[in-house]
Amino acid sequence: MRLEKRHTTSRRAMILAPAGAILFTLAVSALLVLWAGAPIGKTYVLLLKGGFGSVFALSETLTRAIPLILTGLAAAVAFRARLFNIGAEGQLYAGALAAVAVGGLHGGTGFELSPWLLLPLMLLAAALAGAAFLLGPALMKARLGVDEVVTTLLLNFVILLGVSWLLDGAMKDPMALGWPQSVALQDILQFDKLIPQTRVHTGLLLALGLAVTVWTALKYTVLGFDIRALGANAQGARFAGVPITRTIVMVSLLSGGLAGLAGAFEVAGRTAYVTLDMSPGYGYTGIVIAMLAGLHPLGVVAASLFVAGVLVGADTMSRAVGVPTYIADVIVATSLIAVLVATLLTQYRVRMAK
Repeated sequence: MRLEKRHTTSRRAMILAPAGAILFTLAVSALLVLWAGAPIGKTYVLLLKGGFGSVFALSETLTRAIPLILTGLAAAVAFRARLFNIGAEGQLYAGALAAVAVGGLHGGTGFELSPWLLLPLMLLAAALAGAAFLLGPALMKARLGVDEVVTTLLLNFVILLGVSWLLDGAMKDPMALGWPQSVALQDILQFDKLIPQTRVHTGLLLALGLAVTVWTALKYTVLGFDIRALGANAQGARFAGVPITRTIVMVSLLSGGLAGLAGAFEVAGRTAYVTLDMSPGYGYTGIVIAMLAGLHPLGVVAASLFVAGVLVGADTMSRAVGVPTYIADVIVATSLIAVLVATLLTQYRVRMAK
């Protein structure tokens, strides 16, 4: 068997590929549901209702989707330029700490800034903190050829150890009764709720706006063209005059900044302070979302809602029929593999070699 490049890809194939991937994912997951001794139809209905079947369920899904949109965008932008950023988890925590440092430790410094000025400064600090931890690996790749997968992955552990040190030291909340958490963000800087008596906040609107902005920038700006050219063929882009190092730096600032904003949004919209368990792996899940979306910024929004709905709905499903919540991870992982294979088959056809 061999793969043969298709000359063209039909619109029908592009539509049927993700549909087939979803059906394959449901079929594989159904086998696990049967293995657990639960009815397939009822399990899937409960999964859907748990994620989207009520105002509360929908609000929880949207709340979970906010950081996933931002980390998904961070991965999508970097991967577009073949800068494989695996460090969004650490960059998220760096952004969260920077947000608290500006918005939580600001009081008592002898002067007070208006919230209209302090809020943008807080978000800017979070974006810069996230970008700083990707800029180093990006420059090492551009100048020295160091593999950014290794450096960004290892930086996650370095950042988390630094967070642990700060939460037990300089940034520890004296009112936390010994619990390792940072000081709380000022109330005036916390995001408003979109739906009363729920956790979904106005950060959702900002995240959607950022998704549209990133899509517009990639499609209609010179930087977007440079990013697409670099991702398609680095040698060809260099020959065409694309500034490789400058483009990599800009991509690292944008990707790391988006991941840092994910941390700031979590602090300002949900937790109000930083803890070591603030993120259940949003940075790593963002990579899955970016791949499910085909690295398309608007597709990241849809993929984030899908993944968030599965993760939230799994809790309701597990309580009702006794299926372990880990099936949500299986669904997400299987859907990623299925989408990648389906996308491959839209670009290549399988031929039997003689």
